[in-house]
Amino acid sequence: MSEELNAITFNGTLINDENCNVDICSLEYANFTYVPNLAGNIIFVAIFGLCIPFQLFFGIRHKTWGYMIGMLGGLILEVLGYVGRIQMHFNPFKFDPFLLYLICLTIGPAFLSAAIYLCLGRIVVVYGDHLSRFKPGTYTIVFVSCDLLSLVLQALGGAITATADDDRDKHDMGVNIMIAGLASQVVSLLIFMVLCADFAFKIKRNSRATNAALADVRGTLKWKGFLIALVIATFTIFVRCVFRVAELSEGFDSHLANDEVTYMILEGAMISIASIALTIIHPGVAFAGKWDLGNFSFRNRSTRKGMEKVNQVEV
Repeated sequence: MSEELNAITFNGTLINDENCNVDICSLEYANFTYVPNLAGNIIFVAIFGLCIPFQLFFGIRHKTWGYMIGMLGGLILEVLGYVGRIQMHFNPFKFDPFLLYLICLTIGPAFLSAAIYLCLGRIVVVYGDHLSRFKPGTYTIVFVSCDLLSLVLQALGGAITATADDDRDKHDMGVNIMIAGLASQVVSLLIFMVLCADFAFKIKRNSRATNAALADVRGTLKWKGFLIALVIATFTIFVRCVFRVAELSEGFDSHLANDEVTYMILEGAMISIASIALTIIHPGVAFAGKWDLGNFSFRNRSTRKGMEKVNQVEV
């Protein structure tokens, strides 16, 4: 092994990763204290990669542009992140693959969350915005803005961390900013779930007051399956975000950050389930051509003096 030991790895050790491999260096000097499992990470690349063409097909066919962009952004980042982990299987001491994994898999789910947030306003339109605490456009504007803030913080933290080199204070600052971004995502998702539950409760209590014009949309098995898929995806992304906050908060040298089984379950499996759910039961199919009711403008139909009035709120 070379005498040059001049870089700080994420577990806090000093090493020049260019001179190391598993044959000559102990894993205590690597970015992980384990060698990433090859088969498991290939499976995740395959899952996310296979979702991409389906999202493209359904997105273009049903013109769910915002949803498609969010899903594609998240899925591509997931693929890149697990490619980084596959590279680390062959040499866990390399820093660039570690950064590829860390940044891509940290910010990827924020794009999936944005896709989910775009659905709520449209769901409100289908049931009737008079049953909602807020106008459909408000949900989209507020939650997508919160998601953007989370994404910016996570990306900024990742960029600072990537350029920290051997500056430990700069490295820690970058990690803390990433934690702040993840924590804001947790809070946003929690509030989102509470508002969804509140809206569902109001629908149950006022089932006869729902929008009759769109009863054919919400009466299908596709619609019910879509709502279930949305619940599953939201919950799994929430679980994943809570895990990542805990993981980063404890530091990269902690037991949690170096437990691959826990990571593969609470990160990989959770986001895989979310991605599959959001792909198999695509909202474009569930809305049966009505997705554009909430596409950049939300229509509130009300009858006044025997005439129908359509109001549009640009978002």
